[in-house]
Amino acid sequence: MSTRFIGEGNVGSDPTLKMFPGNGNQPPRGVLRLNVRFDNPVPTDEGLVDRGGFWANVEIWGRDVDQWASLYQRGQRILVMGQMVQDTWKDESGQDRSAFKVTGARVGILPYRVARVEMEPGYGQDQHQPHQQSRYEQPADMDTGGHDDTA
Repeated sequence: MSTRFIGEGNVGSDPTLKMFPGNGNQPPRGVLRLNVRFDNPVPTDEGLVDRGGFWANVEIWGRDVDQWASLYQRGQRILVMGQMVQDTWKDESGQDRSAFKVTGARVGILPYRVARVEMEPGYGQDQHQPHQQSRYEQPADMDTGGHDDTA
């Protein structure tokens, strides 16, 4: 049994990566596991209070997860979209155990506490393209509106 899941939370520990060899004509693939605290901030007179948050493991399966493993870090804020599933197993003493996990279809890094983002060139792009000005950057020679900050 699984259900659609969308949640925002913090990565609680460093990610773990496990790769599996390809078989036949299938390329190798892997699973990247994140331990995430999904919170439920509720506004109160004293500010936001977490009510009903929970921990869940998030699994991201794919061929490129080995490249993604270095992107996720402990303490990072992420948005997860995927399927919530219940895992069941027997522990060492033979007792039935279960826990919920999320199989992540999309896991996005949210910009909280992010200092810098560096993009690699896209497919077919020259690596030595000149810097293009972002629409949010102010040109160095732009008039400061009549204000002289050097005084």
